[in-house]
Amino acid sequence: MSVVSEFKTFISRGNVVDMAVGVIIGGAFGKIVSSLVADVIMPPIGLILGSVNFKDLSLVLKEAVGETPAVTLNYGLFIQNIVDFVIIAFAIFMFIKVINQFKKKVEEQPAAPAAPPRQEVLLEEIRDLLKK
Repeated sequence: MSVVSEFKTFISRGNVVDMAVGVIIGGAFGKIVSSLVADVIMPPIGLILGSVNFKDLSLVLKEAVGETPAVTLNYGLFIQNIVDFVIIAFAIFMFIKVINQFKKKVEEQPAAPAAPPRQEVLLEEIRDLLKK
C-alpha cells in the first residue's frame, strides 16, 4: 500500500474528522473564554485590587537605552494566562460533566426486552400444543 493511499485511509476515518472539528471548535471556544476572562472577569478583579491590570505587571531587568527597548520580565502576562487556563479548564470540565450526566441518563433507561428468536416461539407453541 502506497503512502498516499494509507494517508487517504487515515484521513477518511471518522475519528480524524471528529478530532479536526473538535480542534476547530476548541480554538473558537478558547477565544470566547479568553475574551470572557480579559473583558468581563479581570476588570472587576483589577478594580478590587486597586486598578491593577495584570498584563501591565512586569519587572524591568534592564532599562531602555536609546533605541534599544527595555528588557522586562512580564509576570503579569503569565498570571493572566494561568487565570485563563483555570477558567477554560473549569468550563470544559463542566461541559464534559453535563455530557456524561446526559449519557448516564440515556444508558439508565430500560431497554425493551428483545423478542425471542422465531425458532423459540415456534418451539414454545409446539410445547403448548403437546401439553393440551
